[in-house]
Amino acid sequence: MLKAVILAAGKGTRMNTLTAELPKPMLAVQGKPILQHIIEGLRDHAHVRHFFIIIGYQGDVIKKHFGDGSQWKVSITYGVQEVQNGTGKAPELAASWIGRERFLLTYGDILIDPSDYGYLHDQFAGDGVIALKAGEDLSKGGAVVLDTEDWMIDLVEKSTQPPPNSYYNAGIYLFTPGIFEYTARLEKSPRGEYELTDALKALTSSGGRIRGVQLRKRWVDVRDPEVLASLNQKTDFAP
Repeated sequence: MLKAVILAAGKGTRMNTLTAELPKPMLAVQGKPILQHIIEGLRDHAHVRHFFIIIGYQGDVIKKHFGDGSQWKVSITYGVQEVQNGTGKAPELAASWIGRERFLLTYGDILIDPSDYGYLHDQFAGDGVIALKAGEDLSKGGAVVLDTEDWMIDLVEKSTQPPPNSYYNAGIYLFTPGIFEYTARLEKSPRGEYELTDALKALTSSGGRIRGVQLRKRWVDVRDPEVLASLNQKTDFAP
């Protein structure tokens, strides 16, 4: 049984006044919160029924909207990230809830064609999966470097000269609970945060295997007001 953990604690400062009273994952795309698109997509295409949402900024807005999840025929548990200290430690809030199950981890501002959730699940191998997107500007995010059999061998952040056979980190993962062995050892990065990507690199450098899987369809990082406006202007947006 696949469980899902959604990181939804941030404010989304690049959204300016749009997140003055709403957390970024609750901004509406085609009349529905981004987070609702994610939950419904995972429910319908990866058969996820159990969600753990990590909240922080304006977290009560999320809890008021979704409650225990019964309205969406799922079960939702919440954890509060009291200190915004990075994506590396946040998933640990769900560790006991996850138990021994494999789980999907996604950011609460990433939208994909929901059929790709099931596709990622079907591709699970080794110690996990990292979703990738071809054709993105690798200088703006993480460049995931793969070997000839599509296993991750490195992850380089915002590289102006990305290595060969590298793809954009799409911000969706599937893990076994073994990932927590590596998040527990994290030290703060130069920007003062615990980085999930550092845990991934530690796992692979110690012999672990994470399969890189390219998304087949739409992928959108709802990063700023311009992207949000573009999504809401589209007539062909498929939730």
